[in-house]
Amino acid sequence: MEKITHHTPSHLENSFNAKIERHFTHTEPDVLAQFLLDKRNPSTRKAYAKDLNDFFRVTTGQVANLDAVLEFLHLERSAAVGVVLNYKSKLFDKGLSEATVNRRLASIKTLCSMGRKLGICQFTLEDVKGERVQQYRDTTGISPEEYRKVLDLCDRSSLQGIRDYALLKLLWDNALRRNEVSLLNYGDFEPLSRELTILGKGKGTQTEIIGLSTSTTNALLDWCKAYKHKKKKEPLFVALDFKHKGHRITGDGIYKLVRRYCREAGITKRMSPHRVRHSSITAALDATDGNVRKVQKLSRHRQIDTLMIYDDNRAKDQVELSEMLSGLTD
Repeated sequence: MEKITHHTPSHLENSFNAKIERHFTHTEPDVLAQFLLDKRNPSTRKAYAKDLNDFFRVTTGQVANLDAVLEFLHLERSAAVGVVLNYKSKLFDKGLSEATVNRRLASIKTLCSMGRKLGICQFTLEDVKGERVQQYRDTTGISPEEYRKVLDLCDRSSLQGIRDYALLKLLWDNALRRNEVSLLNYGDFEPLSRELTILGKGKGTQTEIIGLSTSTTNALLDWCKAYKHKKKKEPLFVALDFKHKGHRITGDGIYKLVRRYCREAGITKRMSPHRVRHSSITAALDATDGNVRKVQKLSRHRQIDTLMIYDDNRAKDQVELSEMLSGLTD
């Protein structure tokens, strides 16, 4: 009688024989959740959620949820386009601007794109066109002479004055955004190489290194020495008021700081950290005779067209030509 031997499957054979459903079960995906998770910036995620909630509130009477999103994404193309066009019409009836309408439409289109990636949505919204918007941005700011008055107000014999001077110098010399300054840690500052590691806008967790001027480097060194920073992960700039002392200074705190100093310097224009950034970029364009390629290294705008808006506003070519034409008929 032939002896029967029992074969014990190896671990590799078990892996090959295992049913795929054991680890990769197919369930209806939560497109909305996946869509929002795909947005790395919390502010961007919040803005998309707000726009989508408005769309579903207007079209279904409730905010965006799993069932409502799936119901919309399962529509036939013509029905979906009709729903969105009707929503677009209601937005204009409310008196919303073209830019706001376009932003809300973009949120819906991007949701559909995620739905297609996940195999839920079978249509596009390419037939729903956005409105043409006049690209205008007020890039006016203040002159270097006016900003010098702001810096002169910092009492550099006090801890707060040392901090404020370093922060205000950094905003001007490097045209940084307030959140880029707020998120800085002590370890991001390299005084020997005169460099600063920042978390740029729209870059997720990716950092970039920027160079510092000698005077800004010295101002930051004075602040670090005065505050006695020790840990690399400590915030570089902290609040000094009794209630929040030692906590990371917030974007709102930087905004209030800039507003207060500018007001005390006699600047009547409504100022903000971003307007300081505008002022720096405009001053850099003036100093380089409109060299947008060079100034792009400072502003870190991805698109050169964005920087061209600053240059167009700075140059005031239209006013110059109008004056010339007026002279021909006077």
